[in-house]
Amino acid sequence: MTHVQPALFGAPQGQLTSDDYYTPAWLFDRMGLEFDLDVCAPPGGVPWIPAAQHYTMEIDGLAQEWHGLVWMNPPFGKPAPWVERFVHHANGVCLVPVSTAPWFRLLWDAPGGYVSLFGDRALFSERGQGEVGIPLRCMLFGFGQQAHNALRRVESTVRAVA
Repeated sequence: MTHVQPALFGAPQGQLTSDDYYTPAWLFDRMGLEFDLDVCAPPGGVPWIPAAQHYTMEIDGLAQEWHGLVWMNPPFGKPAPWVERFVHHANGVCLVPVSTAPWFRLLWDAPGGYVSLFGDRALFSERGQGEVGIPLRCMLFGFGQQAHNALRRVESTVRAVA
């Protein structure tokens, strides 16, 4: 059964936004994964994200079919529909801010998932212009054996979700 949501964005993203903070290359180096799909890529993708295919805001990853091992760094301004879709897909790794919102609880409680706690603040590449800290604590969540192994390579504090 295909789980495709209606389009989230009313217009294509023509320029970078305040949600465009890129996951740093060192994290992908540590994970050691090749993803089939990056579902939330900025225009043009991010060259160091090892994904065979990238869905941008213009393509609208929520309105497309997801396949294989997925990488997801959703817009932090509206992560709920992305997290719901990620939990349903259940194969890949995502990076999200810690939150008390219902979408975070959905991810935290999802059976078969793994979580990696990797420090107080994540370092991001600000629109490709060098590393910056963001004022949010972030976590990596994963589903599937490949994700589990990758999260173990990132950090030794990995919790299996019951």
